[in-house]
Amino acid sequence: MTEVKEKPVKTVSDVTVRFAGDSGDGMQLTGSQFSDTTAWVGNDLNTLPDYPAEIRAPAGTLYGVSGFQLHFSSNDVHTPGDVPDVLVAMNPAALKKNLPELKPNGTIIVNTDSFDKKNLKLAHYDSNPLEDGSVDGFHVYKVPITTLTTNALEGTSLSPKEVNRSKNFFALGMMYWLYNRPLDKTEEWVKLKFKNKPQLIDANIKALKAGYNFGEITEIFTTRYNVEPAKLPKGTYRNISGNEALSLGFLTASVKSGLKLFLGSYPITPASDILQFISIYKNFGAKTFQAEDEIAGISSSIGASFAGQLALTTTSGPGLALKSEAIGLAVMTELPLVIVNVQRGGPSTGLPTKTEQSDLLQAMYGRNGEAPVVVLAARTPRDCFYMAIEASRIALKYMTPVILLTDGYIANGSEPWRIPHADQIPEIPVKFRTEKEGFFPYSRDENLARPWAIPGTPGLEHRIGGLEKEDITGNVSYDPENHDKMIHIRAQKIKNVENDIPLLDVEGDDEGDLLVLGWGGTYGTLKDAVVRARDNGYKVSQAHLRYINPLPKNTEEVLGKFKKILIPEINMGQLAVIIRNRFLIDVKQFNKVRGLPFKISDVYGKITEIIGGNNVN
Repeated sequence: MTEVKEKPVKTVSDVTVRFAGDSGDGMQLTGSQFSDTTAWVGNDLNTLPDYPAEIRAPAGTLYGVSGFQLHFSSNDVHTPGDVPDVLVAMNPAALKKNLPELKPNGTIIVNTDSFDKKNLKLAHYDSNPLEDGSVDGFHVYKVPITTLTTNALEGTSLSPKEVNRSKNFFALGMMYWLYNRPLDKTEEWVKLKFKNKPQLIDANIKALKAGYNFGEITEIFTTRYNVEPAKLPKGTYRNISGNEALSLGFLTASVKSGLKLFLGSYPITPASDILQFISIYKNFGAKTFQAEDEIAGISSSIGASFAGQLALTTTSGPGLALKSEAIGLAVMTELPLVIVNVQRGGPSTGLPTKTEQSDLLQAMYGRNGEAPVVVLAARTPRDCFYMAIEASRIALKYMTPVILLTDGYIANGSEPWRIPHADQIPEIPVKFRTEKEGFFPYSRDENLARPWAIPGTPGLEHRIGGLEKEDITGNVSYDPENHDKMIHIRAQKIKNVENDIPLLDVEGDDEGDLLVLGWGGTYGTLKDAVVRARDNGYKVSQAHLRYINPLPKNTEEVLGKFKKILIPEINMGQLAVIIRNRFLIDVKQFNKVRGLPFKISDVYGKITEIIGGNNVN
């Protein structure tokens, strides 16, 4: 028996891996399992799932390529990485689509079994790229993954189709060996996932171990790699996506406010996961209602709010447009309601599975009449948890609709989240009106919030609806002066929220040549670009908005301390319009609308273009 020599282990600090294959190749599952295990061993990480828009794109085509990028490190990670160091390509289409983005001299691990005439033709290859010089300059590892998986599962009761579907676990096992990851967590997941199908448990674990053992015994891999755990603050961590963090945030807000959570929604990519996540928490009293359309979804939530529940509705861009009339109804009735908009590429149906900062102006102004609402924006997957709680708090305190913006990148992407202790999260006080004496439905407290009187409370019967209300009494009123007064009251109520939110924080110096101002899911990229610029001697700082309507009280003061303002956005300049209009200052724009997050190098390049020549190096 030949002794297997132990291969040298090289320690690296930072790796970006992209798994890519056909929609049926299980790349999202492979990436998520690699991410969960990587989080468990203590690395910091950030992920970018990339789904095809077509539900059933033809197998082997460029349209059907599904990808999952993971950036993990022993240092702080804020982005999924500009370009991958390693590409795992399960077919020719995956190679063709992703090769242009691979780092020079990067590594390609390719399933050679899929490079037959049929698949090469589907990927529009005239010749085999593994043989014609197309991958020269890269470290290419040719592995017959399908054949090796079939051999590993020989003798099992699985059908040929089921055996073929197990090849992603062979690839996963191989990557676990290459980057010194344990198999335990994935084995536990398989046993739980297929607890009623022992043959699938056996097959997937066999394929996983076969891939791991292949890395150990093959001679094509001469080195394996180790990434040390990151120095994160002490605590209990879990890997979490933005949509899951939102769900847990709203459940937490429900507990902290003492209200039952109600979600009325219509499934729409990429927000559907929130409905699915919350539906499994019935033991917390959460109720989910999958409505027949967007209008019914938000209308049911307005009804739940009227009945005294923490009301939520979720959607994406086109759905927010459909909800606009009902949001105006919530403004007029002055009921607490949170509207989550997970932004995606537009217009119309647009790019359902791609990210975009497409709906800021819609959130600010996309309703008939003067219908102001609070607008918030989460900046990372784990920030979604805290902003869900904050959106709920503001809605309940000020009796107003709140729109919370996320986007496809942070909704589906994931990162380690330190689970807070319940005692670290403040209670959300809620007071229902119960006293009959002196009750008027549109009287006001110090925040200009009207009383919340639950239907059925004796003596507190009152009328609500979309027609203009008379101040104090709530009666229908067409009086011009009353209408003008109510318009200003509703606007002032939203403005009052600025007294109840944090000031805008600057990362870096409080003044300088350039401030990079952003919002939403661009935070990590902008942060890394600014850090790189500062390391190279540029006088640049960063500020990132999580509160957009109203803006933090010190926003104008912060902006005034910098010679130039750069606003990078994955749109044509929506925040730039707001800042120019509000403060009458010139800003520089940087806009790319590709359905993908910014690259650090792109933002860094724009920074140096604007203030080039001022660096000390």
